[in-house]
Amino acid sequence: MTSEDRSAIGRREFLIKSGVAVSAAATFLAGTNTVGAQQAGSTISLPQLPYAQDALAPTISANTISFHYGKHHQAYVNNTLKLIAGTELEKASLEDIIKKTAGKSDQVGLFNNAAQVFNHTFYWNSMTPGGGREPKGRMADMINESFGSYQKFAEAFSNAATTQFGSGWAWLVHDGSKLTVLKTGNADTPITMSLKPLITIDVWEHAYYLDYQNRRADYIKAFVEKLLNWTFAESNLA
Repeated sequence: MTSEDRSAIGRREFLIKSGVAVSAAATFLAGTNTVGAQQAGSTISLPQLPYAQDALAPTISANTISFHYGKHHQAYVNNTLKLIAGTELEKASLEDIIKKTAGKSDQVGLFNNAAQVFNHTFYWNSMTPGGGREPKGRMADMINESFGSYQKFAEAFSNAATTQFGSGWAWLVHDGSKLTVLKTGNADTPITMSLKPLITIDVWEHAYYLDYQNRRADYIKAFVEKLLNWTFAESNLA
């Protein structure tokens, strides 16, 4: 082996090692930027995802999750923290902030951002890798009693998500006596209606456009059939 060959190999090894180091540093910095710092005295922060960012692929790609969670959800957290800083709501819980600002014209910005923090956290937990199978036990009984069958529930839920005009959400909620499906626009959320949310699907375009473009119905079908987390839904009945 010539000295030129050894030099070339040395350069390649250096570049490879440097690339690994740069990649590791970028991963670390991306992680710290995504999670963000919780404001002193506040209860609001970006929660960890309940699974890896690629765990829902190919139904929802890691690319979509990285933007949706790391950019959109993080922005709602950041905005909420800025808006409550130095106010009487600085140490309030997220749900208290939402309920105290709902319907108040001078608090629209805070309500929208705080409610979107809640809605997105609920959405991440409404999905699970390998989900979407029909529920069993208590949840199955309640769905049959409220909708007549699982298929009728799936149709009602999918229809609500499909027909929500513009940005918003579709929800399965418990109203105290039965389960029902409703849709909400923009940042609106069932917790301001004295309803207990069980699961939700996000139908803002940023939730699906990178993977499904304008095919919202395909995204909804995949969510119901492959991701829906019935364990989480039933835990919310407690």
